[in-house]
Amino acid sequence: MRREEAPKQKVLSWAEVDQLIDKLLPQFQGTYDSLLMVTRGGIIPGGMIAEALNIKHLLVAAVEFPADDSPRLLAWPTFVQFPEDAIVRGRRVLVVDDVWTHGRHIMTVRGRLQAYGARPEMAVLHYKPNQTLFPNQKPTYHADVTDAYIVYPWETDRRSRGVRMLEPQI
Repeated sequence: MRREEAPKQKVLSWAEVDQLIDKLLPQFQGTYDSLLMVTRGGIIPGGMIAEALNIKHLLVAAVEFPADDSPRLLAWPTFVQFPEDAIVRGRRVLVVDDVWTHGRHIMTVRGRLQAYGARPEMAVLHYKPNQTLFPNQKPTYHADVTDAYIVYPWETDRRSRGVRMLEPQI
């Protein structure tokens, strides 16, 4: 009987995130009207890319899928936050997330943008083609291909390391 292996895990440093951003930047061609960050994972890489490309029109999309044990992969999403159609209609929008595992979140965002008449392009730090639910689709841009479970530096539990917010000095 074959024992199932635990998934590989890779804990990234901020320097490694910088290297991934540096791999993405040369892939982008032309200018974007907006950058849309998929929460929560896309917030930090989206901000870094927006700064590097001098994109000033920043948007956020929050998409949720049911968390219970129902057939989640086929569940209908809830848009908790999404830009109004007039803001994106006819615009070239760079959609950023940290990782494409199943692809559900970013593909849902892409679909809604397309329905609004936008021209979305998708960028992620990590693409996991072996786990995607969309075998005929992939991100427009990605920095790395992996099958590992990625832990980004913004996902570490700071409380367990004794890191806390500084209190203001009066």
